[in-house]
Amino acid sequence: MSTPSDQSHPLVAALEALLFVHGDPLEVKKIASVLKTTEQEVEAAISGLIEYLQQAERGLMLVRQESRVQLATKPAFSSLVEYLVKDEFEEKLTPAALETLSLIAYLGPISRARVDYLRGVNSSYSVRNLLMRGLVEKSTDPQTPHVVAYRVSFDLLKHLGVSSIEDLPDYQKYKAITADAEA
Repeated sequence: MSTPSDQSHPLVAALEALLFVHGDPLEVKKIASVLKTTEQEVEAAISGLIEYLQQAERGLMLVRQESRVQLATKPAFSSLVEYLVKDEFEEKLTPAALETLSLIAYLGPISRARVDYLRGVNSSYSVRNLLMRGLVEKSTDPQTPHVVAYRVSFDLLKHLGVSSIEDLPDYQKYKAITADAEA
């Protein structure tokens, strides 16, 4: 029988998927809650994932700070990632980034997990790109203060030439639709 520290254990795969989708650091306690298991089993799964990711042919690693863990790119690939980020930063916003920015503008403050859900894909790269460009900023979600949320920045409002987010085209219409959908 396999244990959670065994890299082929389903809990290790579930942990990897959860960290990939979330993108930001996650508390062990939160992981245990989401995966409906104990913190001890999560710790064992973390050990299994660390072992799996330490293999030479893997491009990711697990970063740990106290009780929080996060997937990250291995330092050996930093120049490759840096090139991609610089190249992306110098180009116009991609359709994915524009879609992400629109969701943040009209539904913000909004968590990245909610953006992922609405888009149907992982949005961490787009959100990071928008953060680096200064178009969005981190805030807290009013409904869940412990969750990081994103909203448009003052720089974006200045760039768009609007004095407030409510001045965006059809803002009130989309807020009303969102309120109705969530009710």
